[in-house]
Amino acid sequence: MTKQTPAEPIRIATNGADAPAGSPLTEPFTLTVDDVLISLGASRTGLSESEAIDRLQRHGPNRLPSSARRNPFLRFLAHFNNVLIYVLLAAAITTASLQHYIDTSVILAVVIANAIIGYIQEDRAEKAMDAIRDMLAPQTTVLRDGERRAIDTADVVPGDLVLLEPGERAPADLRLIEATGLFIDEAILTGESVPVEKSVDALARATPIGDRTCMAYSGTLVTNGTGRGVVVATAENTEIGRIGGLISRVQTLTTPLVAQMDVLARWLTILILLIASVLLAYGYFVGQLPFDEIFMNVVGLSVAAIPEGLPAVMTIALSVGVRAMARRNAIIRHLPAIETLGSVSVICTDKTGTLTRNEMMVVTALTQAGLFAIEGHGYDPTGAIHPSPASNTLAELGRAAALCNDAALRLSGSTWQSIGDPMEGALLAFSAKTEVDISGWSRRDEIPFDAVHRYMAVLVEAPDGRHSIMVKGAPERVLAMCKTQRGDGADVPLDQDYWQGEAHLIASKGQRVLAFAMRDATVDGFGSDQPDGEFTLIGLVGMIDPPRPEAIGAIEECHAAGITVKMITGDHAGTASAIGQQIGLRNPTSVLTGADLDARSDADLAQAVLDTNIFARTSPENKLRLVTVLQAHGLTVAMTGDGVNDAPALKRADVGIAMGVKGSDAAKETAVLVLADDNFASIAAAVSEGRTVYDNLRKTIGFELPTSFGEAGAITIALILGLALPVSPLQVLWINLITGITLGLALAFEPTEPGTMQRPPRARETPLLDATLGWHIVLVSVLFVLAVFGIGAYATAKGYPHALSQTLAMNLLVVLEIFHLFFIRNIFGTSLTWASAKGTRVIWTCLALIVPAQFIVTYWSAAQQVFGTRAVSVVDGSVIIAIGVAFFAILEAEKQIRLSLSSRAGPVHE
Repeated sequence: MTKQTPAEPIRIATNGADAPAGSPLTEPFTLTVDDVLISLGASRTGLSESEAIDRLQRHGPNRLPSSARRNPFLRFLAHFNNVLIYVLLAAAITTASLQHYIDTSVILAVVIANAIIGYIQEDRAEKAMDAIRDMLAPQTTVLRDGERRAIDTADVVPGDLVLLEPGERAPADLRLIEATGLFIDEAILTGESVPVEKSVDALARATPIGDRTCMAYSGTLVTNGTGRGVVVATAENTEIGRIGGLISRVQTLTTPLVAQMDVLARWLTILILLIASVLLAYGYFVGQLPFDEIFMNVVGLSVAAIPEGLPAVMTIALSVGVRAMARRNAIIRHLPAIETLGSVSVICTDKTGTLTRNEMMVVTALTQAGLFAIEGHGYDPTGAIHPSPASNTLAELGRAAALCNDAALRLSGSTWQSIGDPMEGALLAFSAKTEVDISGWSRRDEIPFDAVHRYMAVLVEAPDGRHSIMVKGAPERVLAMCKTQRGDGADVPLDQDYWQGEAHLIASKGQRVLAFAMRDATVDGFGSDQPDGEFTLIGLVGMIDPPRPEAIGAIEECHAAGITVKMITGDHAGTASAIGQQIGLRNPTSVLTGADLDARSDADLAQAVLDTNIFARTSPENKLRLVTVLQAHGLTVAMTGDGVNDAPALKRADVGIAMGVKGSDAAKETAVLVLADDNFASIAAAVSEGRTVYDNLRKTIGFELPTSFGEAGAITIALILGLALPVSPLQVLWINLITGITLGLALAFEPTEPGTMQRPPRARETPLLDATLGWHIVLVSVLFVLAVFGIGAYATAKGYPHALSQTLAMNLLVVLEIFHLFFIRNIFGTSLTWASAKGTRVIWTCLALIVPAQFIVTYWSAAQQVFGTRAVSVVDGSVIIAIGVAFFAILEAEKQIRLSLSSRAGPVHE
């Protein structure tokens, strides 16, 4: 094989000027094979056993370091260190002191469930490094003392000579010294779907990792051919080890929901404790009430003010979101991430398999008759050809594509699959679309594809006994073998410039180009009759991994929702740009490569990352940097990936999304969301569900807090004015138990509101409890207080006993909550529709439980003795319902006025 001179001066590069022989090399791809062997103190016959043992002692085993783990019990206790948990525990103690053990059990169950869920998710996240370590093969084949030996991968040392064969993974980073038809799948590092052809030629220092054809990196898979490589780095010094180090250093951002819930819980705690303390002091020192009496009243106030059901309902809302997303092929691994999905403003997505089908397909064919567009889906052998071919040349091209081929197509269920090389599978599908008949044709001999000659040749026999040699390969190589080209009636001299220009034009569209040629043969085997320069060019084909049709619609949906979609891929810039244009990315012709990113300062990149939507040939550091820069703009970033190279960026992103089908374990363990179908459309669906969950959380807060504050406000005013309590503490607990959790629970199952994906994403700093929701809570709380004292005044005017007055107030609160539930189900539109009125199955199930229970508490004598209630007449019940209707009307009128003003001011934000 010829050896090319690198574009830059060769230098021997080690980790230190005085590093001993066998030290890991830096930039070994810039060195010639001889220089690498000299630098490492190695030879083509391998190390001696004694030298290998010595190096193993010096450098340590070829094993990635284990991360330190915290004590499991302490990790579990850490999940109780949260202000909201403190509030819940205080509520549990309070309810236990009042001997309401059902409330106590529910609260404690929520606390423990949250801790268990958090512990499990954290444990899974810490397995990311374990997943990377497991990617190393347990054993590998090396040359020691000139003999072939199988050794443990952990015993591989710098300078070892490793033998590579199909199906094996590279045990360490290798500088190749021999490569015979060697192809290596580097998807875990680069994301490129097609295996990379390897050679031994040295390269320039600026060569990105995806183009370092003389290297075989640890964990990558040999798909074809054989090779030998000398170990230049082991353990944490390998590329995969360096990425593992990146993962351990990347800071995981807390989700907006967790941060906002901490703030909400903190302020609720301060407010409740402050009010309770003031009332306790006021009642004891000013009101001269007995301490025991005022203390129990303040405890009742605190219980009324604490929304015990809120954490439970929020956890259930997130869990409902998990199931809804699972039905749409999105598996959530961390509950709060559901809400974060709803605030995503940028999606950084991989290309292969996510935006594309991960199936090669011939889309262009060029013969003397002209350019043809090939339609179809993946490896499906059916599809139209435009324009309809009017000559036999295209059929001849299809015959060559089928005969010069080692793959096979198989129908699995309703899906066609390629058995063998993906590109050869695409050629078979193309051949079938040309409707060429290859029956009776047989192969007599072949020359397999090799990196040296860059073509494949087959000797075939036609049904009439004639022999032909057909070749396929790189256009520049096949064109060099041809003297003529197929004409309409007879062969004509080859127009080299035309065909080379057309090949470049097709390649510029991101397509991989192959050329086909043939000539007559007079032998029954190649023998000495090797392919030469007497071939006739048949034509060219261009193939590409086509975009998923559903991804195109999903990107349109994301754009309508104000979400920017950016493609970050390890593939070439031309391919990325071509796919970007097909799927509808904005500004698809502007592409930045990893080298471009490395050359830019942080200030330049800060603007470029907003203007550019396609990034190609990117490294793990590039991806991590892009995510960090986008976050610096205040954007909420979702990042998709499947390889180990994506793991650092997945961990850093607000929402890391891993591919479930072709994704590595490292990517899955680092991500918070796993796509079961590797489909971008599932991401858009998950964002919609995330927005729905966030809306339902806001609805829950808007439902729970006014109820608690209204009850607490009524009790507070009564204590300050020295009035009898409008509702007893026991009745407050009943209301919170029967409605606060059950009706709030119904909101967790609310469907997506119309127009959800037409609203722009909310800003990252937008609080969960914003001004609009805060105003709603104040308004409803005030209406609750007015209604409670209003029904009390009504009872007093009627001369009712205090027990009946409290019963009326208790029932009124329940009715108001029911009307409030039907109102708050629609916070972005009117509640006066049939869809709103008919509710959901969950709502009516809750009402079927609440209404009978409320009748039992009100009218059953045993319950009356426990809760201090009295029977309510039909007239009084009608008054309660009328107040509920008026309450609903006031809220709906206020909402319509507010929405009308908002629509004039601009779009409604989440």
